[in-house]
Parts: sequence; C-alpha cells; structure tokens
Amino acid sequence: MINRELIRIKIVQLTYAYYQNGSKNIDSAEKELIFSLSKAYDLYNYLLALIVSVTREARRHLEVAQARAEREGTKQPSQKFAYNRFAIQLEENKMLTEFMETQKKTWNDEPEFVNKLYNQIVGSQIYQEYMAAEADDYETDRELWRKLYRTLIQNNTDLDALLEEQSLYWNDDKEVVDTFVLKTIKRFDEKSQARQELLPEYDNEEDRDYARKLFRATIMNANDYQHFMSEASQNWDFSRLAYMDIVIMQIAIAEMMTFPSIPISVTINEYVELAKLYSTPRSGAYINGMLDTIARHLVKTGKLLKHIDERNKKENTESPE
Repeated sequence: MINRELIRIKIVQLTYAYYQNGSKNIDSAEKELIFSLSKAYDLYNYLLALIVSVTREARRHLEVAQARAEREGTKQPSQKFAYNRFAIQLEENKMLTEFMETQKKTWNDEPEFVNKLYNQIVGSQIYQEYMAAEADDYETDRELWRKLYRTLIQNNTDLDALLEEQSLYWNDDKEVVDTFVLKTIKRFDEKSQARQELLPEYDNEEDRDYARKLFRATIMNANDYQHFMSEASQNWDFSRLAYMDIVIMQIAIAEMMTFPSIPISVTINEYVELAKLYSTPRSGAYINGMLDTIARHLVKTGKLLKHIDERNKKENTESPE
C-alpha cells in the first residue's frame, strides 16, 4: 500500500523537519520516517474499519425499528443496508480483524461520530436509491459503499478534524490513503469471503529500501546537491528561493543520483507536483526549470549517467519574481 508517492511526501515533510530540529540525528530521523509510514497503514485499516462500525450502527438502529414495528403491528423495516454483503465480508475479514485487535484505538471510542455518519448516509440520495432499487446482489452492495465512501467519507471535514486530533500524521496522509481504500473496495471478491487479501503495508521490500536510501542520500550528500544547485542556478535568482524549494530540489537530486532505474522526467514531474502542494504558488514552475537545468548539467559533466527524455520536458519554466 505504501507507494513511492506517499514515501516522497513523507521524505519532504521529514527532511524539512530534520533541518528545523537542532539535534539533526539522522538515525532518529530515519526511525521517524519509517514510523510515519507505518501510521499511514494504520489509517488505511482504520478507515476500512469505519465501514464495519457504521454497519454495526445500522444494525442497532434496525433492532430498534424492528421492536417498534412488532409493538405497533406495522411492516418490518428492510435489512438491506444493515446486512450489506460487502460490509459483512469486510467485517469478517481476517486481515482487518487481526490488525484491529492490535490497536488501542477503535471506532467504539467515537460513537457520536459514527452515529452522525450513519445518519448522513441514511439521508443521502445514494442510500435512498440503493434501498429503492430492485437489485439485491453482492456487486450492488459493494458499489454502494464505493459511492458512499467517495461522497461522504473521502470529503468529510468532521472526519478530517477527528483524525487530526488522533494523530499528527493522519491529516496529511488521508488524501493518499483514501485512494487505497477505494481500490480495496473495488477489488473485493465475494468468493474470497473472509480470506480476501487487503493491501500489504509495502508492495515489496524495494519500496521500504527506497524510503531509507532516499532519505539518507538526501541528508548525507546535502552539500554536494546544494553545490549542484548553485552551479546550475546562474540564470536563476537562487538567493530568493523558498527554503522548502531547496529541500524539495535536494530530495529530487538525491533520487536522480541514487536510483538509476527512475527516469529523470519522472523524478522532475513528481517533485514539481510536491512543490505545488507544499511550497509557494510559483514554486512548481521554478523547480521544474531548475531541476531540468541541474539534470542537464549533471548529465553533461558525467556526474549523472541517465538519458534526458525531451518529450517529457515540461514547457512552463520561469524564475520567481
């Protein structure tokens, strides 16, 4: 689940924090990096467990409604949502169950939020259409939760606030983790029952090593990389560059120099997007031009043995005013 996009985000955050921290202990900083990545995986499981918790809340409401209908002699309420096939499969999932058993924090600790989310769901058009539809099968049940997640969980300010209170890491992680939760919902197969595999913490050991190597290269070779920036910045106002921009370019150069299999264009594009997210409005265009200039300089001087793909070079390059 933890992919290179998330790793790059974490390394930008923790490299910036490293230079703001007076102690500058690289071993401690590396442990913090690995821990922060593990917290993203915790969030992934926690958000999947939210679906289970809302389903259990639905059953509590159903029991009350059934008792009322029995007392009043009226028609029994539908069990369709409370016993949604996909939600039941997720509730019984062995990987999720085992993971949540290791966690001190569960959704049982947030009854008000779970109840509010349940009521929001019941009041939604998506829910109304689902309950009124004749279709009653696993695919329909799974699609319901995909739609509900995208509409009421992915963009939920109450949830964002709650997660921020619970962990300093989760507020920044949620946008990326949401995509993995949606991917997981889509790939669920009824035939797998409780044995359905969730996404692993890392797809492979290469990504775990990538995180460590990139972070260490960024810190250990900082002087060399900043020298490369100075050499290549003759036509750029390097002195007016935002500090976060320097950090982002330093990491980008570390990636170029440390990982031969990652194309230069991929590295530049990824860190340009991070600059747009974490730095000034004009940083993306500036960093795009700087990194392209730096890469060409390194290739020309033989310091970087990679090919520059002209077709992927972005057009909008400008220096900050």
